[in-house]
Amino acid sequence: MGGIETSVIDNGAGRGTRIAWINTGTGLRFKVVIDRAMDIADAFYNEHSLAWLSHSGITAAQPLSDKGIDWLRTFGGGLLVTCGLSHVGGPESDEFGERGIHGQISNLPAEIESVIQPDPLSGNMDMSITGIIKQSQALGSRLELRRTISATLGKSVIRIHDEVINRGNTEAAHMLLYHCNFGWPLIDEGTKIVWNGTWKARDGNPNKIFREGNDFKTCPPPLDDHQGGGEEAAFIDLYSDKDGFCTCGLENSGIGLSINLKFQKKQLPCLTNWQHFGKGEYVVGLEPGTNPPIGQSQARLQNELIQLAPGETKKYTLEIEVFNNKQADQTQI
Repeated sequence: MGGIETSVIDNGAGRGTRIAWINTGTGLRFKVVIDRAMDIADAFYNEHSLAWLSHSGITAAQPLSDKGIDWLRTFGGGLLVTCGLSHVGGPESDEFGERGIHGQISNLPAEIESVIQPDPLSGNMDMSITGIIKQSQALGSRLELRRTISATLGKSVIRIHDEVINRGNTEAAHMLLYHCNFGWPLIDEGTKIVWNGTWKARDGNPNKIFREGNDFKTCPPPLDDHQGGGEEAAFIDLYSDKDGFCTCGLENSGIGLSINLKFQKKQLPCLTNWQHFGKGEYVVGLEPGTNPPIGQSQARLQNELIQLAPGETKKYTLEIEVFNNKQADQTQI
């Protein structure tokens, strides 16, 4: 019916990398890359792919790729890439050290703590995999991410529960962003990008996509301006419901699929909408975070940088749910 199957990639740039396939039995199945901070690479709903994968795909973890633009060389895309744990944004250097794009965490392997399978005969339909990822150095900061990814047989939902702990004996800077990357065929010309809130263009000025009067919530055909490194992004302050939850997502009426991201505003107050519509490299990013990807230096300057005291823990929960709209329509009929 479904469950968790672990294995090891035996070819190409990802050779030797541990993975876990999680199958919910609903058509939703996805690949957890254990050796890359338990990020999620491929994800499918029935015959449709949900995630955007970069040309490089899964590569083996490279823990020392944390300077300059090294992160881009190991960025395989996928449904979820974790950014942080102490820096989110472009490369920078200041009196507190040198930091590469989006930090080190996605290039660190997990130590698996448990794999729990569903057991329908006993009435337990839940499954989960839990691991610990250590971002630390001797005589320096010691941040630890304890991640549980869970699902339930019969439900098209991915649940991510993270705990970030300062295991060191001094304060540690902390930033976290969930870089969720959606691709074809979910992302196609006409796909609706759904979020409600106030926004501003990433650079603070209107650009070719994020400007008043432009429909930046409908995916366009591939753009010549987005060949190579062309892209745009906006920082969004999402509205939350009465229980403090924010929801954003995507809807493709052509294939009858939509996807929602749900999270607590107090945990992840910032959303980044990244749009890169190149030919053959067509992707929408929805990226909840503790901060927008402005970097540790700017967050500190704006007095928005989280400082974890020794022993302090921050908890985060993100749910990704897939809806089969065609099936729902048939049910209503």
